[in-house]
Amino acid sequence: MARSTNTQFAVAVHVLTYLAAGAAAGRRTPVGSEELAGSTSVNPVHVRKVLGPLRAAGLVRSRAGAHGGWELAVEPGAVTLAQVWRLLQADDPVLGIHGPNPACAVGATIQGVLSEVDQRVTNAIVDELGRTTLGDVLATAGFDAEDYAELAVER
Repeated sequence: MARSTNTQFAVAVHVLTYLAAGAAAGRRTPVGSEELAGSTSVNPVHVRKVLGPLRAAGLVRSRAGAHGGWELAVEPGAVTLAQVWRLLQADDPVLGIHGPNPACAVGATIQGVLSEVDQRVTNAIVDELGRTTLGDVLATAGFDAEDYAELAVER
């Protein structure tokens, strides 16, 4: 099975779920990029890159300094996965459309056809993701505050 090379959406959902679970378990301190990177198995710089657009949209907030880090700025039930997708995917094609040779009879028209298909696929993805909130992700994962008590502890 082919894997997407853009992991920003998956990392964002993971991090948002981590922040939501920690807050629900009683954590009162921000979560550092290093801790989030450890959970997601990506570089802390990548975590910050993913969280930047989410901060600009008001979904998370950050504090600088030695005791700084990231916090969820919204209720988990108030944010849909479609919102996160739109913030990170923006106008990037879902299907990985290439730049064909316009001098070719097929190349001259295939871009438009694939762009239309890509738009329909994107709309289907956004529709589906719009049905799921971050709160739903916690529920589906079987969130129980006792199971996530370790997230309440500042590291």
